[in-house]
Amino acid sequence: MRSRARRRRRRERLTFLVSLGVIVAAIATTVYVARTRITPFAFMLQSVNAPAAKAFDHFDFSTYWLATHGQPSLPIHGQAAYLVDLDARQVLWQRDAETPRPPASLTKLVTAMVAVDDAGSLDRTVEVTKEATKIIPSVMGLTAGERLTVRDLLYGLFLDSGNDAAEALATGIVPRDRFLRQMNQKAKSIGLAASHFVTPSGLDAPGHAMSAHDLAHTAAYLDTYYPQLATVAATKDVAITATATHKAFFPHNLNRLLWNYAGATGLKTGLTDGAGGCMLATATRDGRHLIAVVLNATLHSTDDAAVLLNYGFNVHPSRAFGPFAA
Repeated sequence: MRSRARRRRRRERLTFLVSLGVIVAAIATTVYVARTRITPFAFMLQSVNAPAAKAFDHFDFSTYWLATHGQPSLPIHGQAAYLVDLDARQVLWQRDAETPRPPASLTKLVTAMVAVDDAGSLDRTVEVTKEATKIIPSVMGLTAGERLTVRDLLYGLFLDSGNDAAEALATGIVPRDRFLRQMNQKAKSIGLAASHFVTPSGLDAPGHAMSAHDLAHTAAYLDTYYPQLATVAATKDVAITATATHKAFFPHNLNRLLWNYAGATGLKTGLTDGAGGCMLATATRDGRHLIAVVLNATLHSTDDAAVLLNYGFNVHPSRAFGPFAA
């Protein structure tokens, strides 16, 4: 009996030592490969449009220039405002930029990006649901059962600020609840820290909010990684010819800056009872790119954005720091 017990203990010790040796060898191999591998591991995961989470520009806007130069008193009516130089990555003027507020139709920038991600192509056809046609006000004029391309719906979304177009995109590609989850996932993945979405249109709803800072970040991201959407947003008027699957549409851009501000390139207007008048404006002059956000400035949002842009083009920050900052 004692002999069998000794043999069993020897087998157990041998099994333990062999197992330990295997674990040590595996760890040593992993460390060696990690230290000697020249090229990174290639994971064959591809995205239709958006860049990988670690690959995209995070648009970290610095307040260094603002801290060292201050900001003048400008006649801005908005409760929140934010002006950034996209090239210098510097904040030039701000007011309560981090507080989450109702963003009204500025929401539709995220709606558009998620729709493009889901569709994979602007030529994909979407059938308008009955639910989408019940959303008012501010509509493209859709009828239930019509079939339009994602591109056509994006014109209605950006130019007419069509809430029906937003709902058509949110219900015609994937289920609406999934689309809303994707909007919040998109916000998190691109670094929006004070945004939460409850509707795809931006109509007032409890918990639906974005900060002025997040909106500038969203505009920079859209302009960089979704240039086709920036092109749509910069369009003044477009005629969508009638087909066998839908009537004709004539979206007209509500952004007055495209007509009367030199260098204006977009991007979106917004208005609800809770949000007040909102404006997300982009402009380019002499190779410089500015983004101005104004929230809750009913009757003044467009003029406020123009004031901010004028100021921004009259100062010249750089990306340098310390005593060498311009």
